[in-house]
Amino acid sequence: MIPKRGAAALIVTCLALVLLLTFKTPADTLPDRGGGGVAVVERGSQPSAAPRVTQAPRSNGAPAAAPTPTPKPASGSTGNGATATVDGPVVSTRFGPVQVRISVAGGQLKDVVALQLPTGRHSGQISDYSEPILRQEALQAQSASIDTVSGATYTSDAYARSLQAALDQAGLG
Repeated sequence: MIPKRGAAALIVTCLALVLLLTFKTPADTLPDRGGGGVAVVERGSQPSAAPRVTQAPRSNGAPAAAPTPTPKPASGSTGNGATATVDGPVVSTRFGPVQVRISVAGGQLKDVVALQLPTGRHSGQISDYSEPILRQEALQAQSASIDTVSGATYTSDAYARSLQAALDQAGLG
């Protein structure tokens, strides 16, 4: 026979397990407002350019891969003052793709522009908040050794990976 305290503990544990298994995250409960696709933000080459949102179609219910722009190779040598522009690779996260473009001149990182960042209700807010912080960190550090923005861990990590690949391609890695 089970003591009364043991039975109560068993009931509470079973109830907690049922609640845990039926828990829905906010992403699970948000309606799909798009045309059944995944929104991708493509930002222009200028930091002040407004983002352009496109829909990546789905086939057979699976998310389509984000469009991959052709990388722009370094134009001219970075040692003689010429400006080079290099696109980092698209880094996929569970919230959406991340890609950066760097401008290099005189062997230094001059600018970082996010070409793609996660979109959506909550992810878009996080991207809007974290992008200027990540850009400033990268320009100050002159490398991809940047701090993670609190609340934007996946975006920060993907941003740093795309940035590091672009710096490597530009010869600054």
